[in-house]
Amino acid sequence: MDIKKDFPILSQKNRDKSLVYLDSAATSLTPKVVVDSEMKYYNEYGGSVHRSVYELGEKATNAYEKSRKNLANFIGAESSEIIFTKSATESINLVAESWGKDNLKKDDIILLTDMEHHSNIIPWQMICKRTGSKINYLKSKEDGTLDLNDYKKALNNKVKIVSITHASNVFGTINPVEEMIDLANNKEIKVLVDACQSAPHIKIDVKKMNCDFLAFSGHKMFGPTGVGVLYGKSDLLEEMDPYQTGGGIIETVTMEESTWTHSPYKFEPGSPMAAQAIALSDAADYLDNCLANDTSNIEEYSKEKMSSINGINIYGNAKHRTPIISFNIEGIHSLDLAHFLDYEGITIRSGHHCCQPLMNALNISSCARASFYFYNSKKDVDFLVDKINKAIKILK
Repeated sequence: MDIKKDFPILSQKNRDKSLVYLDSAATSLTPKVVVDSEMKYYNEYGGSVHRSVYELGEKATNAYEKSRKNLANFIGAESSEIIFTKSATESINLVAESWGKDNLKKDDIILLTDMEHHSNIIPWQMICKRTGSKINYLKSKEDGTLDLNDYKKALNNKVKIVSITHASNVFGTINPVEEMIDLANNKEIKVLVDACQSAPHIKIDVKKMNCDFLAFSGHKMFGPTGVGVLYGKSDLLEEMDPYQTGGGIIETVTMEESTWTHSPYKFEPGSPMAAQAIALSDAADYLDNCLANDTSNIEEYSKEKMSSINGINIYGNAKHRTPIISFNIEGIHSLDLAHFLDYEGITIRSGHHCCQPLMNALNISSCARASFYFYNSKKDVDFLVDKINKAIKILK
């Protein structure tokens, strides 16, 4: 499926070379239909969401709530269970603060894995300081997968919540979250799923998954920056206090105290990111079409082709994974490789990928990462391999 024509940026040059964009795990490119959707808000609606009875305001509100409903359908949820945030990072912070402050106490355990993004570590570290709870980490195996026997042993009666990435942004591993959630639910342990890396690649059904919370970002799935989604089971959301406060979330306000409206609106204070949320709905539709029609099998092709490079060390070898290849080349620093490839028109990532605990576990300070998406082709993989081989000849 060749959709490159839908992305105007791909017709541009990168240092006078044809652009080969391989950093979609950080931020995907945005198709014209999504850009047009965001601009439509500014050009045709422009009114204040949830606050106006005039026609422009009603149009904006209707489009915003239609997007909420579509995003709910996108993951198999109800509209009342969808909260718009500015990012998945904010979504996780919301759960850590709003759920954590009332449900965690001294010596309670939050169970994470060593492959978590910093955004799924730091919020829990902060709430631990406030509540006296602590974090335990499940260690990944050499192939980048988790040992479910270790997980079962870790689910003791002190564990109150498991917060886990659905797919690693370093290994590409797609973790068996449904089985992990079942095991946690059997012990009445809540589960938050970080779906930032999975939502752009696989169809998610939160009811089938049976997670308590799920977070993802728009900008990794063809959508705009500045908008994310938090799904939460309705009974949990109704019990939680707002993470932030302000206009738009209240039922009553007096000089002394305030009361909140119902979920999801009590978690969306201030004027919402209406244009971005509306455009995210179109991004979800575009992604659904890609998921339904993709036959590229680029994850296997990229792994096979890159494994042939002399001196390469690829991190993670899971059978079920997203199209991410994290690697180092013997004798070449990942930063030098990234700079070299940039001059060839190729964008890859270099660094710790917001996963310093995992880098420490792998005994490395950084690695390179090539992440592929629906606008990439096997030709892009071949071009990348050719230029890495060129780099080896020049830089080593």
